[in-house]
Amino acid sequence: MQSIQLIGGSSFVVLLIMTAFAMNQSMEQTLSNSGSEQNIILLGAGSEESVERSEVALGLEEILSSSLPDIRHVMKQPAISPEVHYNGLVKWEGEHEAQALIRGIQHQAFWVHRQVRLIEGRYPQSGEIIIGRLAYHKLGLSPKVLTVGASIDFNNESFKIVGIFDAKGTVMEAEIWMPLFDLMTHTQRETLSCVVFSSESAEAFEQAEVFAQTRLDLELVALKESEYYQKLSSFYAPIRWMAWISAILISTGAFMGGLNTLYANFSSRIKEFGTLQAIGYSRKSIFVSILEEAMSTGFIAALTAITIALLFIQDITFPFAIGVFTLDFNNTVIFSGISSGIALAITGVLPPSWKCLRPSLTQTLRSS
Repeated sequence: MQSIQLIGGSSFVVLLIMTAFAMNQSMEQTLSNSGSEQNIILLGAGSEESVERSEVALGLEEILSSSLPDIRHVMKQPAISPEVHYNGLVKWEGEHEAQALIRGIQHQAFWVHRQVRLIEGRYPQSGEIIIGRLAYHKLGLSPKVLTVGASIDFNNESFKIVGIFDAKGTVMEAEIWMPLFDLMTHTQRETLSCVVFSSESAEAFEQAEVFAQTRLDLELVALKESEYYQKLSSFYAPIRWMAWISAILISTGAFMGGLNTLYANFSSRIKEFGTLQAIGYSRKSIFVSILEEAMSTGFIAALTAITIALLFIQDITFPFAIGVFTLDFNNTVIFSGISSGIALAITGVLPPSWKCLRPSLTQTLRSS
């Protein structure tokens, strides 16, 4: 029973450590995947850390297409996406209200954001929207509710869902996309949030920087899309650290409980260790045996935690301010779980081993 309790407690500690690791890695990976090295964003100066606060002139995309030579073309058209990003409230059936990131787009958005693909339905016209396949998490609804043909209310207007898209491993999977001028009308905007274009060469970013610095009247700043999401990842670092701190605090309490179990387990076996010494086994041999036993327990605990994680926690999705991320217990996380289980076992066995093997043989045999 003590061994089962020990394995259970150790499994809980390892599971907490693995979950914190997976949360940290998954959020960081989601933000990293959202930005492409080939995409360049032009934002309003001073809004480098939030595209939602940015304002750039309407028609900037036309100026860019005639000014920058290294813009990628699709069907002889420049891959430039003028966009409005708006974090607002949407309603479902006039009752359920939730916050969502709404992106106003034109068809060029699919040329620029190449991770995005329509998996159901079609491109939206005026009065229509398409949603990411994980938008239901962000809105707190069932996936069976947000289907093609359903409607969502925004700004007291009803918008019909005509398509569902995915963009695996990015924040865009939790967004709502609608025609650009629909969103500008409903938010009473006369400016864009940003213009994103897809480049053909490494020199395109330098060209965009020179353009932003020479066109002072436009008040622009150029950023690689990957750099923008890297800055967002740094912004959310405290949240990831909170997950680690919570896991460490809870794990410390569980570890102390496991240490008490180990003490009780080994204290009842002091005579056994004394008898082994009396028939010729050295303290070193006994300690190695205890260590092997503890490592086996730690390994079983780690395997138990990994099994629970893969069966019940893998692919659970968590919403955060600008999207959602999905837990992924990949090989790195699994290796960290095995390492944690064995490390906890080795660390936990040292104090009780010292207590049991330090006394003289006579004291050990007399112990109860």
